[in-house]
Amino acid sequence: MVESQSLLQEGKIFLGRSVEPEYLELKLANRHGLVTGATGTGKTVTLQVLAEGFSNAGVPVFAADIKGDLSGISAIGEKKQGLAQRAKEIGLADWSVAAFPTLFWDLFGEQGHPIRATVQDMGPLLLARLMELNETQEGVLNILFRVAADEKLPLLDLKDLRSMANDVGQRAKTLMTKYGNVSTVSVGAIQRRLLVLEEQGANNFFGEPALDINDFMRTAADGRGFVNILAAERLMKTPRLYATFLLWLLAQLFDKLPEVGDPEKPKLVFFFDEAHLLFSEAPKALLEQVERVTRLIRSKGVGIYYVTQNPRDVPNSVSAQLGNRVQHALRAFTPLEQKGIRAAAETFRPNPKLDIERVIQELKVGEALVSVLHAGGEPSMVQRTLIRPPSGRLGPITQQERKSQIEASPVYGKYEETVDRDSAYEILQKRMSRSAQDADANSWGNILMGGGTGRRQGYGETFAKSMMRSVASGIGNAIVRAVLGGRR
Repeated sequence: MVESQSLLQEGKIFLGRSVEPEYLELKLANRHGLVTGATGTGKTVTLQVLAEGFSNAGVPVFAADIKGDLSGISAIGEKKQGLAQRAKEIGLADWSVAAFPTLFWDLFGEQGHPIRATVQDMGPLLLARLMELNETQEGVLNILFRVAADEKLPLLDLKDLRSMANDVGQRAKTLMTKYGNVSTVSVGAIQRRLLVLEEQGANNFFGEPALDINDFMRTAADGRGFVNILAAERLMKTPRLYATFLLWLLAQLFDKLPEVGDPEKPKLVFFFDEAHLLFSEAPKALLEQVERVTRLIRSKGVGIYYVTQNPRDVPNSVSAQLGNRVQHALRAFTPLEQKGIRAAAETFRPNPKLDIERVIQELKVGEALVSVLHAGGEPSMVQRTLIRPPSGRLGPITQQERKSQIEASPVYGKYEETVDRDSAYEILQKRMSRSAQDADANSWGNILMGGGTGRRQGYGETFAKSMMRSVASGIGNAIVRAVLGGRR
């Protein structure tokens, strides 16, 4: 007879059953994790199970919803026969259906609350990757940011950056001695890349009001953590924007959250789905930043869980920091895929009773190899595990349900309207206007005072100068008469 288990065991999240119940310990959940497996093997359901467990424990969650399926966590699930049978098989006595407190977000503001960041918060490193700039062009982008900072020109949205590029390009010669060479070719390349970003809809993301990270850290009145879901179906059409945005979000959490050491449970758990997009063709400087954030952010109480198809998608320097692992089935049809399965098997603590390479290929949908950290911080021996059924709905919610959730949200109205305050674009426009007025005034002064520009004078200009000479002659004669008593 299977021993009865509970979803709500103190300090633990019930994942499923192998030869024994498998639990994820909350105080070790910020040691990060990895969820891998081929398409259709159950990764999304495992992600939902983990998100529900953290929410029940009062831990807020952030996750990208690639296919729309994860939105079902916000609605009460159905007691389908297959799910009820699985709950019985693993001895889950208190399994029931439930909805979880959810906040929906969307960079484009269509499927959730808008998320915005300022250009200066994004910074030149991430923007350079987003814009696919080469090393020289990235150097010019850094100069744009430096000049903007020195001249107190806020870079908030893409039109600010475009105006800054135009201004620095025009002043390239005068700026060279202080900031270095500004190639007009590089400025032109940056302008073209900005057009591409705008075509991709990135101008919806850059601006104000900027996201307040604390809005991801909310708990509901019943103590459960909110599940923050990013609508990513449209965003995945521009994968570089998706990956850059999530890395920016991690950097924001790292920079703004205080140090908490090793708390009893995480302050936030962050799921990075389709994680291979983050590392694909990433320059060395960016990979170093990802490794640094992954290594140090756990001291801020944040756990990062990378979700991808193959463990090889994650660099070794990052993978070594992921202590909690769930491996769904992988298929091997080529020598390269077989090599990948061998590499995946070697990431686990061996189990003498399991041929891990063989089991990875035999796992059924909803089964996974599980290894998690125990109290001493060492990984458990890998076990073949039947993952528990989720309590929320499997599959997407309707558009009407989503709309109702958004309008009932505690942050509804905070981000919906764009704020466009004076920034680099407006300041530079005023500067150009003043320069034009000064130029006009100087031009008229030259005309009236006889100043030339090296060109032939027109009739009007000649007439004006003749009048000035006549006036000057009259004044001179009046002065002479006054001094000599009216005699000349």
